[in-house]
Amino acid sequence: MGNRIAIIGAGAVGGYAGAHMAQAGEDVTFVDMWPENVEAMRSKGLRISHIKDVPEFTVPVRAIHLTELQHVSKEKPFDIAFVCVKSYDTAWATLMVKQYLAPGGFVVSLQNCMNEETVAGIVGWGRTLGAIASSITVDLCEPGHVRRASGKGGAAHTVFRVGEVHGRITDRAKEVTRLCALSDSALTTPNLWGERWSKLVTNGMANGLSACTGLVSREILLDDTLRAFTAKLGSEAIRVGQALGYTLEEIHHIDPEVIARAGEGDPEARREYDEHRLAEARKPGGGAHRPSMGQDMVKGRRTEIEFINGYIVDKAQAIGLSTPANAALTDIVKRVERGELQPDPKHIKELRLN
Repeated sequence: MGNRIAIIGAGAVGGYAGAHMAQAGEDVTFVDMWPENVEAMRSKGLRISHIKDVPEFTVPVRAIHLTELQHVSKEKPFDIAFVCVKSYDTAWATLMVKQYLAPGGFVVSLQNCMNEETVAGIVGWGRTLGAIASSITVDLCEPGHVRRASGKGGAAHTVFRVGEVHGRITDRAKEVTRLCALSDSALTTPNLWGERWSKLVTNGMANGLSACTGLVSREILLDDTLRAFTAKLGSEAIRVGQALGYTLEEIHHIDPEVIARAGEGDPEARREYDEHRLAEARKPGGGAHRPSMGQDMVKGRRTEIEFINGYIVDKAQAIGLSTPANAALTDIVKRVERGELQPDPKHIKELRLN
């Protein structure tokens, strides 16, 4: 008998990874909060499309509304629960699914941000794993339809990185890696925390900027002022991660030290950074995706700014570092979110940071 799997949050990442698991014959139950999404999946299946290179498919799935999760008490419990909700929903989603886990069951945080501690506070560190979806560029474009603004990462870019919080390679981490690899390239990492912080830096350089400017990634990168600000955001975040003792991985396929020095004004590093990011933006289809926080702002949803740039600021303050760019961006995004400002590049271009 295979594992019984729950996907808590059938949005962009949960829907994408879970659809491939279901297509491969895994026992998957999708649990979601959006009634229209649940009904679409029930009646039409879960549709997955890519902007290039990959045929579209639709797979029949079992989808239930979170209010129906109580019925699982009459069934075999879940062996693996992938929590794929927004960071601010992590605690209640984990608490909700905890009572439906098998005795040896565990929770995988397949999310942005650093949520393993929150998960572990509810189910325990021994039942907590992390999984990073790197540069996956997916969005739930309509109920029951997840669209990816690229092809597959494949050998060119490893999308999923799965790890135990203690860094050892275990059979269950390998099993989660296998499940993630059904949708794209995946590896089991001994460096979960370094991978997590590296993804946090990646998100911190793009998501909030898209949210407060209204621009997609390409438009941000092609603007000299905004591109320089992405380097500043990344530089601050990298220095905080290094001070916390994390071993960082490549960020945007660039050595983190290059980004850090570029944001600090080193001319050679800035030249290397600019060349790489401009080449990225000028590729066919490159940067056409709206980062997840930009999507949230367009949809009128709450953003994860406190869990990305705000989290970087909080961690920096705790160890005596200054992160003025991340602090300014956090404040601007919150003001746009509250309706005090409208999305506009001028919010960043008019900043004066020493």
